[in-house]
Amino acid sequence: MADFLTPEERSVRMALITGKNTTPELMVRRALHKAGFRFRLHIKDLPGKPDIVLPKYKTVIFVNGCFWHGHFC
Repeated sequence: MADFLTPEERSVRMALITGKNTTPELMVRRALHKAGFRFRLHIKDLPGKPDIVLPKYKTVIFVNGCFWHGHFC
């Protein structure tokens, strides 16, 4: 697939992509909080820098977007 954008235009678009606090991530965080879970966010010391960490349960949650994984939502 040929890129139809110039390198400058591509750079601007890629800079707009956020890696934290995305809409799906916020939805998961709200649901967890409402259910009474307490968590930490984006722990850099853990492999892969998980989106949500539940230390009490030694569990991590990665919230992956449909765009990056080719899902059709």
